[in-house]
Amino acid sequence: MTVEQRTIIVLIGLRGSGKTSVAKLLAGRMGRAWVDLDDRVAAALREKHAGDAIRKYGEPAFRRAELGALEVAIKEEGIVLALGGGTPTAPGVEEMLNGVRRQGAVRVVYLRATEGTLRARLSGEANVHRPSLTGKGVLEEIGVLLNLRDTLYKTLADVVVQVDGMSLERVVDEVMARV
Repeated sequence: MTVEQRTIIVLIGLRGSGKTSVAKLLAGRMGRAWVDLDDRVAAALREKHAGDAIRKYGEPAFRRAELGALEVAIKEEGIVLALGGGTPTAPGVEEMLNGVRRQGAVRVVYLRATEGTLRARLSGEANVHRPSLTGKGVLEEIGVLLNLRDTLYKTLADVVVQVDGMSLERVVDEVMARV
């Protein structure tokens, strides 16, 4: 299936699934602009990183800002949009995404990874800007967040790409073949 040039490709998935990296490479290959929603939300809240904004303002305020940033981004035709891992859980986001999906304005791609893959990827990073969302450590909460969000992500997705064991290039190839 070939997606129209004006259709937004929205990437969802847990932190560590590769949304930002895939968005950059995918956008380059498709000749599109890319947007990282976490960056926009952080800027809107006058913080350098999304994690800093969550810590300073709390998750409910961050999720409200996320909805506002998404409302703006979703109007930018033809972009590749990497959502934050929790964006689909923000009040109003599921309804908004489903509405624009029905209109054909977006294709939602779930970059799905197992707990083991996410743990391996995140353990190799400095997680200083990633706040705990459950009160556990960033690595310890992966299974909890996966269990909480996997069904929602699958419900929202037009395409699910299982990224375990795949290179970035292969994931992008798979997304391009399926959107």
